[in-house]
Amino acid sequence: MPVPDMFKQGLARGWQTYNGSQLEADLTLEADVAIVGSGAGGGTTAEILSAAGFKVLLIEEGPLKTSDDFKMLEAEAYPNLYQEGIGRMSKDGAITIMQGRAVGGTTLINWTSSFRTPTPTLEHWATQHGVKGHSSAEMAPWFDKMEQRLGVAPWAIPPNANNDALRAGCEKLGYNWHVIPRNVRGCWNLGYCGMGCPVNAKQSMLVTTIPGMLDNHGALLYLARAEKLVLQGDQVTAIECLAMDERSVAPNGRKITVKAKHYVLAGGGINTPALLLRSAAPDPHKRTGKRTFLHLVNFSAAQFEQVINPFYGAPQSIYSDHFQWDDGTTGRMSYKLEVPPLQPALAATLLGRFGVDNALRMEQLPHTNVMLALMRDGFHPDSAEGTVELRDDGSPVLDYSMTAYTWDGIRRAFHTMAEIQFAAGAKAVLPLHGDAGYVKTLAEAKSLIGSLSLELYRTRLGSAHVMGGCAMGEDPQQAVCDSLGRHHQLANLSIHDGSLFPTSIGANPQLSIYALTAKLASQLAERLKT
Repeated sequence: MPVPDMFKQGLARGWQTYNGSQLEADLTLEADVAIVGSGAGGGTTAEILSAAGFKVLLIEEGPLKTSDDFKMLEAEAYPNLYQEGIGRMSKDGAITIMQGRAVGGTTLINWTSSFRTPTPTLEHWATQHGVKGHSSAEMAPWFDKMEQRLGVAPWAIPPNANNDALRAGCEKLGYNWHVIPRNVRGCWNLGYCGMGCPVNAKQSMLVTTIPGMLDNHGALLYLARAEKLVLQGDQVTAIECLAMDERSVAPNGRKITVKAKHYVLAGGGINTPALLLRSAAPDPHKRTGKRTFLHLVNFSAAQFEQVINPFYGAPQSIYSDHFQWDDGTTGRMSYKLEVPPLQPALAATLLGRFGVDNALRMEQLPHTNVMLALMRDGFHPDSAEGTVELRDDGSPVLDYSMTAYTWDGIRRAFHTMAEIQFAAGAKAVLPLHGDAGYVKTLAEAKSLIGSLSLELYRTRLGSAHVMGGCAMGEDPQQAVCDSLGRHHQLANLSIHDGSLFPTSIGANPQLSIYALTAKLASQLAERLKT
């Protein structure tokens, strides 16, 4: 029985939307609050402010795609739903960066893992980065609120075999492991979350807060790139937007001017700093775009006798934090262990090699498990760190500088993942590195990993978590915004997204963004009423 497309039903009821690709003339729009970006931060803020009685306009560069459009096909999903057609990379091209670019942002295509911000992270922000008011106790009610709003709960169905390999290996070795909470309701356990949920089970912004905002008489402008803030003194007076073609590849020549009383940037850890840089926003201490972090990820593949079918079932349902805080908050680089889903195109990219070699690896895909390690970057002064820059055409790019400290974490993570995979019963393990082949014993794996030259391009690196770039903190010399998300130099501008994080967080960030921005948006609503 087909699942009704709830967004199309809302449009039929009269939701107010503007499609930039279909404009026949320039357009001026007005609102009480204009929000740039429709992901976790923008969507949450839009619902809260519209419920408080403010006229909200939500601006999204990408297209509007809804459940009827989600066909579980990589060839359609990646160009339509991801930044730069899933081609976004670090400046040197060595790190793949997966972010959403459609109505709903990354919440539309993420793998649903939902973690509260770890307490050590919040404590570190308070003591080292001058963040006030966001302790675990102070954040708890906001986490409760958003977990209820978005159906976040530990996944109750047994893990698929890909995730179960992580559980089994950790259990045999005595490493702690836990079930991942997911933001789903009525999930069909399909496993294609990265291509948009065809049954509206994933509680993304597309099916939760954005409909809430539209029901509260808000408006949605999509296929419109926020190009520049118009500034006058310490005020933003307008946003200049470029209407995009229907593929969201290039501007179509139409311009949209958005005027509001207050402006909220929620484009994420690369696009938000980039908009400020393009606008020449005041930045007396040169903090915009600095201290951007990725949870840099490396991978380990393993072949099993039994069928794994890593492309089916909840993508992520088991994790281990055994190595996350094993040397304190600021000791050696630490990491969180999870698995990725392995649909064919993504798997072919990860498994590497070319021609026959790649074909042989792909032939074994039904028997292949892959683990990943998320580096907890940003806590130590020697950690890898990124800076958002602008290309000549004004588009953003992240320059990510690797360090020996971070490479050490990656090598230890290779060792840990191989150990867990062999403990889970793998017959062969492959660290995903250009110079590595499958090895059949843990001793061989240790020797191989110890000998690998860990460097860019040889080591397969990626990330789906971009954090920082507009850090919050009470000291304007160190932070772009204060702890309430208010820009230190622009009185009617707030930032409500993961770019506020002073470091990475050591967990998949969506729930941290939901809770933080729910708090900030609620406080903003109170301030705007006065």
